[in-house]
Amino acid sequence: MNKQEILKLLTETPFEEVAKIADEVRKKFHGNTVHLRAIIEFSNYCKCNCLFCGIRRDNKKLPRYRMSSKEIIETAHQAANAGFKTVVLQSGEDPQWNAKKISEVVKEIKKFDVAVTLSVGELSYKDYAMLREAGADRYLLKFETSDAKLFKALKPDTNLQKRIQCIKWLKELGYETGSGVIVGLPGQTIQSLTDDIFLMKELELDMLGIGPFIPHPETPLKNAPMGNPLITLKVLAIMRILLPLANIPATTALRTISFDLGEKAFQVGANVVMPDITPEKYRTFYEIYPGKGQSRGSYEFWKNFFKNIGMTVATTY
Repeated sequence: MNKQEILKLLTETPFEEVAKIADEVRKKFHGNTVHLRAIIEFSNYCKCNCLFCGIRRDNKKLPRYRMSSKEIIETAHQAANAGFKTVVLQSGEDPQWNAKKISEVVKEIKKFDVAVTLSVGELSYKDYAMLREAGADRYLLKFETSDAKLFKALKPDTNLQKRIQCIKWLKELGYETGSGVIVGLPGQTIQSLTDDIFLMKELELDMLGIGPFIPHPETPLKNAPMGNPLITLKVLAIMRILLPLANIPATTALRTISFDLGEKAFQVGANVVMPDITPEKYRTFYEIYPGKGQSRGSYEFWKNFFKNIGMTVATTY
């Protein structure tokens, strides 16, 4: 599809029609199998000041934490024993958790026979290579918006060109590479959202993260309206059609608004869920948006949940 065709699909084609096609594509390429990825949010320190994010460095009301290497490894071991085949390590851009230190943790977690996904922000090519050599399998780095001016306004510590370069480095290094967007960001237009969809397709991403904007009360965008969940689901469905082989989660943001929205995501193309297994004493402090700390669920909970909606949990990585 070219941009005009994507725009037409986004604005003119009824949601139900797009959803039906996306569901058929998911079933064709992925069956009724869903992947569970256990996420550990190991630090909420961040050097960046993104206008939409609750863990931005200027949020002085947020209690900060860093898990120790031992805590992360123990939590990952528990996840592997519970049945999870992938562990996701996510943090703010925390300078004290450099690539060398993360690499040491990755090496230990790989001993549990699990895949490791990282989401720790923008690093150098050398750092990405070090993490890949340590055993990291996947990397998630959202570009959030393809509008360069809007990107710079919302993310003053970096720019779109640098973000896209990082994504290309990750692909070059052989990571399963994920990126994605926030639907409903203040300043986003239908045209820029169309461009977002086209860029995700053009990058040939292996993983896609597509969630609605949820304003956080301790950010400059606290009074902005929330992103439209139905438009978010439509973008997810379009991406399933455009990138049939990609892994697409029902994002935590959708489930935060409504658990039913999370379930709906699996009817429009999603095939991944990422339960938060961060230890209880830290979990509520990784609040990139309100309610984020409520995302949870054991392996058995999700296994039973998917059984009840006619899906099965994958036993592969």
